[in-house]
Formats: sequence, structure tokens, C-alpha cells
Amino acid sequence: MRAVVQRVKEAWVNVDQEERARIAKGLLVLLGIEKDDNHTDVSWLVKKLVGLRIFEDSDNRMNLSVRDVKGEFLVVSNFTICGDCRKGRRPSFDKAAPVEQAKGLYEDFCAELEQEEVPVKRGIFQARMEVGLINDGPVTILLDSRKRF
Repeated sequence: MRAVVQRVKEAWVNVDQEERARIAKGLLVLLGIEKDDNHTDVSWLVKKLVGLRIFEDSDNRMNLSVRDVKGEFLVVSNFTICGDCRKGRRPSFDKAAPVEQAKGLYEDFCAELEQEEVPVKRGIFQARMEVGLINDGPVTILLDSRKRF
């Protein structure tokens, strides 16, 4: 499971030119789910995200979590994060999970994140979305559950 995590001042998702979700200060999570992913990956990534200290404290040091700053999450499913560009110029998406598996793990991920008592908004699974954000920093972190050890 891979995530591109952006610290934002604001982020939103539009589908068919209609706003579907919006957050203020928090984390935009673009989530890629791979064939080999399971609930262990979900739990690891949720715990990592909730505890990730990438918000600044009063000394301007990245020392606070999204929970500490009373921030929100916007989670957007994005299979292209599973793309492999090592060969040629067109990405291969062979590692991306099939739709049903990906949808189930995406829903499980969002549900487990909600249990952490941090507000969670969602994109629309498998929809063509426009994602907007005001990146704060910019701060962008890459997380991969296969690289947790």
C-alpha cells in the first residue's frame, strides 16, 4: 500500500464539476492499493499517518501530528501510485489491486482511520476526480507499507 501524503491548508475533491469533499488544515492522502496488500498494510498505514509528526510546533519544528493540530484527512483512491515506470515510457499498473479488492481495502482504510477520532473525508472510489489543494510548506511525504521494516 502506497500513499502520497501532502500537508495542506485546504484540499477538495470535485466530481462532475460538483464539490464532493473539502477539508481545512490537515493531510491529503492519495492512496494506492496493490495486489499483495491486506489488512496488516491498512493498519500499519493508518497508525503511521495518525502519528506522523509533520506539522510545526511553536518553534517551527515538525513535531506535531494531525491529531495534535485538530486537522482532518482527505483520502483519495489513486491506482496510478502503483505505477511502475522502470521500463519504457508508459507506466505498468500490473501491481495495482483489482477493483473489488482495492475498493474493499480503501473502505477498510477509511473506516479504520475514522476510528482514530480524526475527521475523514473521502473522494469517490473509481470516479474521475479533480483534486485541488493548497500545499502547506510544501510538505509531501511518500509512505509504502512494503518499506516499513
